[in-house]
Amino acid sequence: MDTIKIMVILTVILWGVAPIFDKAALRGATPLDGTIIRGMVVGLIMIFVALFAGKFKAIAAMPTKSLIYFALSGLVAGSLGVFTYFKALELAPSSKIIPLAATYPLVTALLSVLFLGETLTFSRIIGIALICTGIFLVK
Repeated sequence: MDTIKIMVILTVILWGVAPIFDKAALRGATPLDGTIIRGMVVGLIMIFVALFAGKFKAIAAMPTKSLIYFALSGLVAGSLGVFTYFKALELAPSSKIIPLAATYPLVTALLSVLFLGETLTFSRIIGIALICTGIFLVK
């Protein structure tokens, strides 16, 4: 099996397991608590990784535009998105929230066409239609 397939499979497993921990944790904490703890753990791990991998020079040399885009991504997905995800998990069953939250590729596909100039192929249109169908079936 090639590296890409292994990484995708591991991602699916890790992202599939995490909501179980999240839902269990929300029984004794608030969504804001969870967002803070998750951010702190990720931040500490990344500081250690950067130290051991010698990445601080590369980060300092990164183009300003890339730094801004990564910072915006962290704000939008890593902070605000995690908070709203935890809040949704607090209010509804994970078996309902996770499939709905996993429809974010629909937003990405549409925004990629609008802002990145990507083409909207027939297969992508079918994929978007299937995502929409999935949203309807899960709700």
